[in-house]
Amino acid sequence: MRSSYTYRVKNVDGFLNNLAIEVENANVGILLRGADKFTIPGNISAGRFHAAAALGSSSVCSPVSNHFDELDRFLESNPDWVFGYLGYDLKNQIENLESNNPDGIGFQDMFFFTPKILMLVNNDTVEIQYIRNEVSQLEVDGLVNRLDGEYRSAGQRESSVIFQSKYSYSEYLQTVNEVKRHIARGDIYEINLCQEFYSNDVRISPYITFNDLYRKSPTPFGAFLRLNDKFLMCASPERYLRRNGGWVYSQPIKGTAPRGASEETDRIEIDRLKADPKERAENIMIVDLVRNDLSRIARRGSVRVNELCGIYTFPHVHQMISTVSGELADGLRPTDPFRATFPMGSMTGAPKVKAMELIEHFERSRRGLYSGAVGYFMPNGDFDFNVVIRSLLYDSISGYLSFTVGGAITFKSQPEAEFKECMVKAKAILETLNAKIDVTE
Repeated sequence: MRSSYTYRVKNVDGFLNNLAIEVENANVGILLRGADKFTIPGNISAGRFHAAAALGSSSVCSPVSNHFDELDRFLESNPDWVFGYLGYDLKNQIENLESNNPDGIGFQDMFFFTPKILMLVNNDTVEIQYIRNEVSQLEVDGLVNRLDGEYRSAGQRESSVIFQSKYSYSEYLQTVNEVKRHIARGDIYEINLCQEFYSNDVRISPYITFNDLYRKSPTPFGAFLRLNDKFLMCASPERYLRRNGGWVYSQPIKGTAPRGASEETDRIEIDRLKADPKERAENIMIVDLVRNDLSRIARRGSVRVNELCGIYTFPHVHQMISTVSGELADGLRPTDPFRATFPMGSMTGAPKVKAMELIEHFERSRRGLYSGAVGYFMPNGDFDFNVVIRSLLYDSISGYLSFTVGGAITFKSQPEAEFKECMVKAKAILETLNAKIDVTE
């Protein structure tokens, strides 16, 4: 049984920064941030909380096979708050696919847990829930005192990190052109092509890196995750899937423009993005894919597009976001919405299965947690999951640090412009680490 009480926070920013320290100090923990700074598009803009932290594991779901079946059983036997993630390579359990590219981080494909301590933050009020027979009131009081104290920001910051790509610049351009030949033949209409940037033997304090990243790039779906020696530091602007009662919502992003140096240049970039036929075509193709995916688990005739190609502004970019929803059919298992829609169309392409086959062929790294999803299930079965993009992945034992960026390739794509878009998306990460990319010609 959980005990619960509320607490009024003195310094909300400091409290949330200190929550990242507690996640890092736990063997298993997640901090979700974001709804306090952004109106999320569509009729689901009211967030359930401004931040949530899950500290320590009371019970875990760590499958080695039949992952979705195992998660169904775990959710049915644990009608509680459940936090965790879905890795991109779960695609191999949904479709007849393989993942053979190298993986420098090694996150397992799925992990979920019920937390010993749960914190839900709204404005300056935090609700604290803890499992009485596993956590004492004295421990919780000590935790609250640490969280509402001074931010402990002393830790390792690399003076400068140099990232390398798995591609040279010319190889990336050549790969985009090879993908376009598949599009010209009619194999696919669109594909999300990504490249990993990595650095070896890096020593950082993950909580400091996440807090710095989120400060530079606050987004609706920030996530800081620790699973033993592996860390995710995520500043994602994109929602993958949310359930509100009998309805599910997906909000794919396709279409990116850089921020301008002034309000006038910002308006020019927004107008250009709004009217760009290539960007709109990318977004609409993925909206059609999401509609098709949702129709597999929705009541007939209930799938709708709530908003098409809306433009939303973030600190470093403008994004084109659409909202698609559907009313869930009767008799579904808890994971059926994920089986029908994962991986998300914005990170694969159309048609989805062929796009994923070509992603495996052309990309040079296993995606792992990148372009997967992090989120939570509530005791009533509602859930919310992000898309893992604009993220750093880190192995604290080996010191391997990486991030991956990509974009949608269509027939009209220009290879040089696609590479430039990748650099725009990498900007916040590079600034956070005072990092550079060493791109060979």
